[in-house]
Amino acid sequence: MGPATGLLTAGVAIAVAQLVAAFVGELASPVVAVGEATIDLAPPWLKDFAIREFGAKDKIALLIGIGVLLAIFAVVMGTLSIRRGWVGYAGLAAFGIIGLLAAVTRPTRDALSPLPSILGVFAGGWALRILLRATSAAPKPAMGNPLAFDRRRFLVASVAVGGTAVVTGFGSRIASSATSKAAASRASLRIPKPTDIAPLPSGSGFPVPGLSSFYTPNDSFYRVDTAIIVPKVPAQDWRLRIHGMVDRDTEMDFRQLTSRPLIERDVTLTCVSNPVGGSYIGNARWIGAPLQPILEEAGIHQGATQLVSRSADGFTVGTPTAVLLDGRDAMLAVAMNGEPLPLAHGFPGRMVVPGLSGYVSATKWVVDMELTTFEAYDAYWVQRGWSQQAPIKTQSRIDTPRHGASAKAGTVPIAGVAWAQHRGIEAVQVSVDGGGWQPAKLAMQDTVDTWRLWRYDWDARPGRHILQVRAIDDAGAVQTAQEAPPPPNGATGWHTIPVTVRG
Repeated sequence: MGPATGLLTAGVAIAVAQLVAAFVGELASPVVAVGEATIDLAPPWLKDFAIREFGAKDKIALLIGIGVLLAIFAVVMGTLSIRRGWVGYAGLAAFGIIGLLAAVTRPTRDALSPLPSILGVFAGGWALRILLRATSAAPKPAMGNPLAFDRRRFLVASVAVGGTAVVTGFGSRIASSATSKAAASRASLRIPKPTDIAPLPSGSGFPVPGLSSFYTPNDSFYRVDTAIIVPKVPAQDWRLRIHGMVDRDTEMDFRQLTSRPLIERDVTLTCVSNPVGGSYIGNARWIGAPLQPILEEAGIHQGATQLVSRSADGFTVGTPTAVLLDGRDAMLAVAMNGEPLPLAHGFPGRMVVPGLSGYVSATKWVVDMELTTFEAYDAYWVQRGWSQQAPIKTQSRIDTPRHGASAKAGTVPIAGVAWAQHRGIEAVQVSVDGGGWQPAKLAMQDTVDTWRLWRYDWDARPGRHILQVRAIDDAGAVQTAQEAPPPPNGATGWHTIPVTVRG
């Protein structure tokens, strides 16, 4: 009875809050707001652990954790409220206050942000009152009858309250789908043909099973961000503001952006959280408007060393202004691998800057750019201990054989990828059991802004072996053997794996 009272009350409160959030903004949902506040307040080591262990599913893991804690809290409050009704109401109030504070402190807050938490608490209070009345309205039990409440009355009340939660929950999903135009906007969008198209690469891969393809499919491209709910911005509603240390505050909409001369380029993106040999890297063919002329038209002031870009959910990124003005193919991208940007990868517009880690260059759902200085502002991850500037380090990875794999004696292809964006890869070398470094065969290099695939045909003998790989970039710098974790500006070391060869 007590646990059911708590869970049903919480269910109604959350369902109503979600329904209201579907109309005033999904980020105002107390569950989402608390989740994003948890991400912001979590220590760096915990964020790194979540990214390392859960990858793109880290937000799902967080929401499951919040759900479990809410359920435990609801069960305890419901049980205590059977004897002391005020405890249940106090628990509801605490739930509402936490959700409200989280919602009104988010970067995307507005005047309606408190509504989901407030109305959710009132709905929960109504449900709790119904259930508590059902448990206390029965007459005193007769001699020998252990029941202290009317089972049938409580069941009827539970069905009514539970039905309200279910119907409201479904209603919130329908309302959310009806109010979100982003998916429909993306489906109907036609990206204009670029005026400057890079030639398609030839000979950029090897027919080796288990080796990454040169282009990473959109549905396999890594995703690391702080957004629990993917921002849903229809193209027709998108606006970009450029301001700060500029001569002219500038604003453009999506039509104006795509009316500019567009370029099509291959660029490899890498997350700074990528461990040695990790998968937080991908290569895609992007279409977008060059960023340098857009910034120059605004008139950048001398001394503006940093561009702070903000996403639709309030996330911030700080990019060195000099990098954006040095002629590289930095762009406001609108398409990825031949289609409009997926919602999860920044639709309708995002930044793509070759040569820098994503947290200082690759703002998704970008809506604001401010020219400022590094001394004046620290972006999101810099506030949490990461470096202000993070150029990509020379790295390489063994894709096949896999770590701990077993192979048959004979010729075994060792293959993988190497990258040093905006410098390029000159050579890749492989070592077996600590022996001398042997040159790997390289696929054709598309551009210095993309990864390069490689292979080495190994004459494998029976036994257990250790394989290592290192790369040399076009500047002649050899990938360092010194091991370092991702914080504060990227992992280093040689990718090393054990394999077993059968006779």
